[in-house]
Amino acid sequence: MPAPRQSSRRAVTSSGRTGTPALRAGEELGAGSPGRYSSSLAAGLAILDSFSSERPELGIANLADKLNMSRSTTHRYASTLVALGYLEQDGSRRYRLAPRVADLGFALLDSMALRRAAREELRALREQTGRTVSMAIRDGVEIMYIEWLRGWRRGQYAINLDVGIGAHLPIYCTSIGKQLLAHLPEPQREQLIRELKLTRRGPNTITSKRELRAELEHVRESGLALSDEELAAGLRTIAAPIFTDDGEAPAAIALSVPSEAFSREELLDGLGPSLASAAERITAALRAG
Repeated sequence: MPAPRQSSRRAVTSSGRTGTPALRAGEELGAGSPGRYSSSLAAGLAILDSFSSERPELGIANLADKLNMSRSTTHRYASTLVALGYLEQDGSRRYRLAPRVADLGFALLDSMALRRAAREELRALREQTGRTVSMAIRDGVEIMYIEWLRGWRRGQYAINLDVGIGAHLPIYCTSIGKQLLAHLPEPQREQLIRELKLTRRGPNTITSKRELRAELEHVRESGLALSDEELAAGLRTIAAPIFTDDGEAPAAIALSVPSEAFSREELLDGLGPSLASAAERITAALRAG
């Protein structure tokens, strides 16, 4: 199964946008500054924020140049982050984010009304079906899982590898991703589709944007989204949307099954109603607030 990208939270600038933490005019990271502003903390956050899916590993020279710090200062901050468990080093002495970075976001995720509203319903759905149940939100052109409850029935283990809370997967070849795309306002949906690179991930991945648009129209009409071995061979999933008061769908929930256990029709007809009912109850709980 394709390896998901693990989550890392981006720091927030003084303007409210994500990116390298804001500095006062003319100030170098690591330099002293008066008042309550901690330049050391800003430097540490800036280092963590330098990593991305495009640049998962960086050397001291890369980090120093990117952040306008001396190499000795950069090395001191990076070494501290390694000691604290937020960075790792490989054999070539390059740095990468450590799994503990994801923990920074999980406390926030735990407090989300969405997770509180969904938790018991998702547990009940797993108990009812014995299949893996998940919930995810959109993160750019990917989905990010905020709940992942593993099933125990035959064949489930093989399709659950390396996926869990905080993992990222492509939006276009996952059933949850299709739901989140389908319910975006049309201008936003079209902009996002234009940005997508439809790379083949499984034997049935949709690689035509024209076909993807038609599939999203079907999702809006039918209420359920299906990923039929589009992410990986042997994996079928269905998803239902979670709505807010204003009709937006910030999240969706899904059931994952091995393709050998369910045909498309068996999955939609056999498990679809239970999934849709759970999604409706989560929506009601979220709106009740």
